[in-house]
Amino acid sequence: MFSALKNAFSTLKEDVKVVFERDPAARSVLEVIFCYPGFHAILSHRIAHFLYERKFYFLARLISHISRFFTGIEIHPGARIGKGFFIDHGSGIVIGETAEIGDNVTLYQGVTLGGTGKEKGKRHPTVGNNVTISAGAKVLGSFTVGDNVKIGGGSVVLKSVPPNCTVVGVPGKIVVRDGAKVEDGKIEVDLEHHMLPDPVSDALEAMQRKIEELEKRLEFFERNDGQNEDIQYSDWKKRRTANIKSL
Repeated sequence: MFSALKNAFSTLKEDVKVVFERDPAARSVLEVIFCYPGFHAILSHRIAHFLYERKFYFLARLISHISRFFTGIEIHPGARIGKGFFIDHGSGIVIGETAEIGDNVTLYQGVTLGGTGKEKGKRHPTVGNNVTISAGAKVLGSFTVGDNVKIGGGSVVLKSVPPNCTVVGVPGKIVVRDGAKVEDGKIEVDLEHHMLPDPVSDALEAMQRKIEELEKRLEFFERNDGQNEDIQYSDWKKRRTANIKSL
């Protein structure tokens, strides 16, 4: 009993520490404990998951439901969540029953770790370690998201993602591979979720450059055509005069 309480307190301290590491707005322990819905949701989930594993399903779901009411974050008590889990803001986050989340994972508001059908068994994603999933991203299905992956805001991921990749778009596409930051043998948790490539924006920029090039070429030909028109008209008058005289 004492050992279980000690482990629970250690986990609580770790959850508070993670908030200070990843949120520069955090100013005090009291602020984190009383004013951070993401922290409340994680704490409630750890209690609900403890009960769920011991087959107190109704009580576990009730705690999860109450937590959702107060935080706007829905985590099924069956979901498995590792150490160093951080939810920033968090409103609208949904984590399904068979989802598995590794260590040092960061989720932003509006993220969904969901399923794609009514099948039984494993139907939600498995997320590796040191993963950042940006605001509004949807990860749907029973597949694995590898370690050190970044998923851009608003992306919809429907298939497995290898480790050390960055994914953006609908459906999600890998745009960076082997891009994880490693310093002194330690993997740094990367929160720069806004610094992501945008293939759609890149394509639009390329089209804009091509349009500008074509407009310049068209202007050049129109200008030269105007100059040639005088020459052609002059020749045409001479030819017409010559034809009249020949008659």
